[in-house]
Amino acid sequence: MPGLLIPVNPRDHSRGPSEASLVLVQYADFQCPHCALLHPIVDEIRRELKDSLRVVFRHFPLSQVHPRAKAAAVAAEAADSQGKFWDMADLLHDNHEELDDDSLQGYAKKLRLSMKQFTGEIESGVHDARVRADFLGGVRSGVNGTPTFFINGQRHEGGLTFDAMVTALLNASRSK
Repeated sequence: MPGLLIPVNPRDHSRGPSEASLVLVQYADFQCPHCALLHPIVDEIRRELKDSLRVVFRHFPLSQVHPRAKAAAVAAEAADSQGKFWDMADLLHDNHEELDDDSLQGYAKKLRLSMKQFTGEIESGVHDARVRADFLGGVRSGVNGTPTFFINGQRHEGGLTFDAMVTALLNASRSK
């Protein structure tokens, strides 16, 4: 099983210090119900491990299964250009069953984004390449479903509960 082939880099969406000893990379799809269930768990892990953990989000829209996933990913990127990626990501995960165009516009309004800029960026396709690059990087790293996690560059094959993931992260910390 390949490890993470696209190293974490400054263009990634991340939370936590860049010098953190632990890096958790998540490939996710905003329409995926499993990703939505794990979203608060990842936040809880981040709070638990504090400055020792950097969490990285990468897009992996499974468009054949989740037809609104790519539109949601593009909306998150449009929000990012206004400094609101994580706020939009939270809304998208929390509302993974409501990702139609009107809902995406509503989330942008809720975040008080410039609607002209948000809509313009979505319509122009300016963020499509970014979403595609994340997806292709995931494919190269062996991602075939969501959510998929990598801990310090190695694919996490264990459980996806809070306890299982914290244990895996702490074990990775010890083996450095």
